[in-house]
Amino acid sequence: MNKYVSLDKRSKKAQREYHAKQRRTWGELNPVTRSVPSGKTYNRKKEKQRIGKEFRNGFEADLFLQNYLFGAMKDQDPASAEVQNQVRKLQSFITEHFYKCSNEILSGLGKMYAGGGEFTENIDKMGGEGTAEFTHLAIQIYCG
Repeated sequence: MNKYVSLDKRSKKAQREYHAKQRRTWGELNPVTRSVPSGKTYNRKKEKQRIGKEFRNGFEADLFLQNYLFGAMKDQDPASAEVQNQVRKLQSFITEHFYKCSNEILSGLGKMYAGGGEFTENIDKMGGEGTAEFTHLAIQIYCG
């Protein structure tokens, strides 16, 4: 017959084994709340992941659409009302999703669009060759 040793007198390893054995018998019960977690309850981590995924998908689609629309307007005059309206929408998109996009900031972005390098290449890939330069001209006209 084994002699009884209280839990607090056992080694740390023996205590962990004892607690692990106990937890296996609880099944789906949470030891703190003693209730089965519901799939319908609010889960902050899952909600944050869902919102992030929706934002990324929506942002990528919107950004692609912005560059595609400027690419489709390349043959028009950058000062035309339609093109200038698209620049206004781009400014609103940036303000809504990132930061307050003033005319000064938008003008700087326009310069970056046509500044060459990877940024220009990616815009031209989405909207077609010359889209970055066209967008830059349209933004400069919009910002005055």
